[in-house]
Formats: sequence, structure tokens, C-alpha cells
Amino acid sequence: MDLITLAVVEDDAVLVKVLRAYFAQQPDIRLVFVAARVEDLLEELDEGLLPRVLLLDIGLPGLSGTEALPLLKDKYPALEVIMFTAYDDIEHIYQALCCGATGYLTKGSPLDQLGPAVREVARGGAPMSRAVSRKVLGHFRPTPTTHTALLTPREQQVLQGIVDGLSDKEISTRLDLSTLTVRTHVKHVYRKMQVNSRTQLLSQHLRGVI
Repeated sequence: MDLITLAVVEDDAVLVKVLRAYFAQQPDIRLVFVAARVEDLLEELDEGLLPRVLLLDIGLPGLSGTEALPLLKDKYPALEVIMFTAYDDIEHIYQALCCGATGYLTKGSPLDQLGPAVREVARGGAPMSRAVSRKVLGHFRPTPTTHTALLTPREQQVLQGIVDGLSDKEISTRLDLSTLTVRTHVKHVYRKMQVNSRTQLLSQHLRGVI
């Protein structure tokens, strides 16, 4: 079992206590640092701490989460950042994705979704809460002139699953396909959409590019 190191930047003391207790029960996730401000995290990173995943709030004292994102991704490109915030409007979602966030979860998400989300992003996925996925879906307006016209009907179903925030396994269950087949379709979707990841794909949806 690979150990995933995690840092959290959150200024709500009650929520921090809940997060500490929750992640203490996850045998493959080690919470190595908790701070209330991004500035404190940056100091620790400068001293050598580099967790694999960062759970980052947006509304923070000092630098906001979205203001800090470009700095973090520029200096520590291997750091995977999941936004964990009360904001679920399309402007904040779009800004976070464009600034380098790999995932986006709202604080209204069930607590037991946090562990799977951290594991998913560590595996190269882009976890999003259902509410965020619906926001993205609401901005998905494919037209005959877009790249979506190049997709087969099955690839469009797979694309819909990605936009809905489903993992490859969840898409395979929805479409009654093997996970390997779904992953093949995902690769074809990426190639035809001219993207390299779920984050890029969703970012283009938000901007109405595809």
C-alpha cells in the first residue's frame, strides 16, 4: 500500500479537528501538516516539506486559495491540489481549474468522499463533488462545429460520464463496460478533444470551448 502524504490549509478550527480525526482513520493517508494560512504552508514547503496532495480552502486570511495556486504550482509542480471550499459558483470553479487545481470539492460533500478523492488525485484523477460536476454539466453545450462532433456515440457517453464527475470505474458501471474498455475510450476522447487530462477537459467545458 503506497502511503499518500497530505497537507491541509483550512482556517476553520472545528473543521480542522474533524479532518484530523477522519484522516487518522485512513491507513494509507498521512496528514503531515495543517495550517490556517497559505503563508504558513509556504514556509514549511521552503524548509523541505512536500506532501503529495494538498487540500486547500479558498477563503483564507492573507492569500486566498486561488491566489496561492499559481505560486504553488509554479514552484512545486508535482504537488496535487484539491480545492476544498464552500464556494460552488462557476466563477470560482473555473478560476481554480485554470490556476492549476486538480480537483474541486465543496464542504457540503459527505466526509467519506475525502479519502477516495485524495487517493484518486494521487492516481492521476481529477475528483469533483457532485454539485461541482452539475455546474460543469450546465456549461456543457456541444455544437456540431466543436470537437465533440468527432466523437462516436459511445465516446460521447464516456465524455458525459467525465463531465458528471464519475471515475473510470463508475463510468464502466453506468455503461456496462469493462474498466479497461472505458480507459481506452477516455484516451480516444482526450486525443480528439486535444487535451491530456480530465482537468483540461473540464476547463474547456467551462469556457465553452468544447
